[in-house]
Amino acid sequence: MVEPFKHLAWDDFRLIKAIADARGLPAAAAQMGVNHSTVFRRLGQIEEALGVKLFERHRAGYALTPAGEEIVAVAERVDADITAVTRKLVGRELAPAGELRVTTNDSLLVHLLTSLFARFREAYPTIQLDIVLTNQALNLSKRDADVAIRATDKPPENLVGRRIANVAWALYGRASDFPDPETQRNADLATLCNRTWVSLGDNLGSLNVVRFVRTHIAPENVGYKVNTVLGLAEAIEAGLGIGHLPCFIADARPSLVRLQPPDKQFEAQLWLLTHPDLRHNARVRALMDFLAAEMSQCRRYMEGELI
Repeated sequence: MVEPFKHLAWDDFRLIKAIADARGLPAAAAQMGVNHSTVFRRLGQIEEALGVKLFERHRAGYALTPAGEEIVAVAERVDADITAVTRKLVGRELAPAGELRVTTNDSLLVHLLTSLFARFREAYPTIQLDIVLTNQALNLSKRDADVAIRATDKPPENLVGRRIANVAWALYGRASDFPDPETQRNADLATLCNRTWVSLGDNLGSLNVVRFVRTHIAPENVGYKVNTVLGLAEAIEAGLGIGHLPCFIADARPSLVRLQPPDKQFEAQLWLLTHPDLRHNARVRALMDFLAAEMSQCRRYMEGELI
């Protein structure tokens, strides 16, 4: 006994259309990637369940009945819709659009990224940027952000990306406190250690520049701490003390001068990072490729060369 018929599956529509296009079972079976007997058996099951003939069998081949023509018309409409939506989605991939959440810190944003983001928006006006400023690592696995731009020697193992440059650090002071260029160039580190210093706060204690202050500078000589690099640059400009800064930040401020050359032990790597599941996302790929190309042009600047 035939079970009550519920509905045709999409594969049934495809099979009927294939038979109609091929006007026979062997060619339809080849098109569907199944054998002749499977097509024959399934067509019989469909016709029995519907209670109507979908094809007239002739010597010249299989010809659609009116009921079969209705089935094929539906199949053609669905096939056209599938083609249209596929084309639409591929078009979106070629012209990415939508919101992209990016996390970085304030110093990178102010001294490097804002101008790059402006150029990116000119190139990709259909992508909206949502910038999240924090010194803490957001959870990209939970989609707290789509892309992270971070200076770190140890990027999280669960993220993928590319290293853009080494960020050089050097010791800086306020220019008005070191007016003699000769004295400035020949500043002795042991002597400088006895001056008043400013430092990053304990929240950034993993950085080598913070460790240096802890081990080389007397606590009473550290007169000011702040928990952002941008705040540290402002403090040195204000004359609160000397301290280490990324060269690309300090060299952009005429009121600051280098007191020591860049020190390799303080370098950090600048990374563009994303979650592995997002690496092929059109928006993510567009931003990361764009930033990598743009930032490579200022690599020397970021690595401490005086230009």
